[in-house]
Amino acid sequence: MTLDLPGHGANPERHCDNFAEAVEMIEQTVQAHVTPEVPVILVGYSLGGRLIMNGLAQGAFSRLNLRGTIIEGGHFGLQENEEKAARWQHDQQWAQRFSQQPIEHVLSDWYQQAVFSSLNHEQRQTLIAQRSANLGSSVAHMLLATSLAKQPYLLPALQALKLPIHYVCGEQDSKFQQLAESSGLSYSQVAQAGHNVHHEQPQAFAKIVQAMIHSIID
Repeated sequence: MTLDLPGHGANPERHCDNFAEAVEMIEQTVQAHVTPEVPVILVGYSLGGRLIMNGLAQGAFSRLNLRGTIIEGGHFGLQENEEKAARWQHDQQWAQRFSQQPIEHVLSDWYQQAVFSSLNHEQRQTLIAQRSANLGSSVAHMLLATSLAKQPYLLPALQALKLPIHYVCGEQDSKFQQLAESSGLSYSQVAQAGHNVHHEQPQAFAKIVQAMIHSIID
């Protein structure tokens, strides 16, 4: 099953004000669709990955039969106050644009950021078309509520867990490749992909998910 986060997709009017509320929404939604004995693997990209990691670090998901997680391009958190201040300013600027300007124009600029440089024109236009149905004001609210500037540094808590956590990054995404390599977590580096691995190399990403499923079943 796939979930739309608050302010996105089928949940444009659903708001959360912090990480804990977003994590609770994820747990409640999964719990409503699976019986307690069903094994669960949570897979999250970018913000979705950060929410999963926040939940794991805070001891959430106890109502699920959670057997593993896959984190695609999720940031573990900033450690320096200067970095957090710069990120907060960055997110505030984007939130202002999302709330005030036509969303397709903002998304066009959003996907020109360096982290998405590996996307070709067709991939970029597909993402813009998919995201343009979102409400800009809702995206802005979620962007500020779950800003990386507000997120704790999660890696030590994740390293202490026995739960299988597998990290996925693209070989062309040097920033998150470095995070993966230094994390101490198991990880996969996907060829010919940047930050958005599941969009750029969907078959390779699917194989990674299948491998974790088989490792649990077997």
